[in-house]
Amino acid sequence: MPASPSTAREINDRLALRLLQQEGPLTAGQLKQLTGLSRPTVADLVERLAASGLITVVGESGEQRRGPNARLYGIVADRAHLAALDVRTESVSVLVSDLLGRVLAEASVPICADTGAGAAEEQAVALVERAVKEAQADRLHTVGIGAPGLIDPGTGELRKSAGLPGWHRSLVAALQERFPEARVSVENETNLAALAEQQEGAARDRDTFVLLWLGHSPGAAVVLDGTLRRGASGGTGEIGFMPVPGSAVLPSATDCSGGFHSLVGAAAVAQLAADHGLSVTGEDEADAARAVREAAAVGRDGPVAPGAFLDALAGRIALGIASVVAILDPGCVVLGGEVGQAGGEALAARVAEHISRMSPLPTEVRASGLGGTAVLRGALLTARERAQDDLFAPPGR
Repeated sequence: MPASPSTAREINDRLALRLLQQEGPLTAGQLKQLTGLSRPTVADLVERLAASGLITVVGESGEQRRGPNARLYGIVADRAHLAALDVRTESVSVLVSDLLGRVLAEASVPICADTGAGAAEEQAVALVERAVKEAQADRLHTVGIGAPGLIDPGTGELRKSAGLPGWHRSLVAALQERFPEARVSVENETNLAALAEQQEGAARDRDTFVLLWLGHSPGAAVVLDGTLRRGASGGTGEIGFMPVPGSAVLPSATDCSGGFHSLVGAAAVAQLAADHGLSVTGEDEADAARAVREAAAVGRDGPVAPGAFLDALAGRIALGIASVVAILDPGCVVLGGEVGQAGGEALAARVAEHISRMSPLPTEVRASGLGGTAVLRGALLTARERAQDDLFAPPGR
């Protein structure tokens, strides 16, 4: 059944807007060439999008011939402003961008462990307010938040968790109250990191892969056939609870300390480094990442202890990955999180060696391409997608 005229216009408008987003300013002639639409159809959609305030003339092409085909059209970037947040247990980072994703302001603030829920929430909201002011934004259209923990697929809210601060769950409501016109949503941090790696990072050439998050506690994000998979209860990737050889006890429904977490969580990584004679001052993710970073910097021809530590850690990581590979056969695993980023290519190469001996399924192991910015980039990408879906929709929908 052929599309109705209004549906056809919507499809054409969205196609043109996506091209302007991806390619930058284009002439009507270039839009005609890229879309395959007729000249009158392109002229109509350009007029329609300009009248709606979504695109405007931003200059002229280098063509000698003047006229409509020589005008360069671009998306009105300040039509909407977006905020992306990376919420951790001990810090909050934020960036504010325009509709094209150009970063206008960035800021972060540490949150002390003994800070009360109300005070922590106020610090986070005040941080966003300062960033919005610095970006000279009148209002926020969309706010995307990345946080640790499970997202309820029915409500889109963070579930209660004994291991996470209570202010994480109340922050969404606090931001919604402060920015009542904004669309505020929260997503698991590992899922956002995977989306960012898929679009801008190490997995740009992959439509199926797994991101393994190595930080305070391990997590995973699964992308199959280009789509992020969350599972029936939103728990896809809770790999810390996975029973593996080498863990002392089995995990429980409320405690992952007996699962994969006991082998590659930050405290376990720090202890492993200490057991190999490396200097470690604490057991949080910063201490674990520091030990891994220093070991990775030594190289294969360096002292025995750092190399042995990195190889032992790679073996532990491979135990978890081998189970995932046996079930999903993703073909590619990206190592993210503080510890994964710290290990870089040196750790990824060692993990790949272990996997090749443990599994008959070919699996490439890659280091994160975005480092510590992955969660923020993922939050920004999803916020921009939601904003564009709203702004690019036909009137009255």
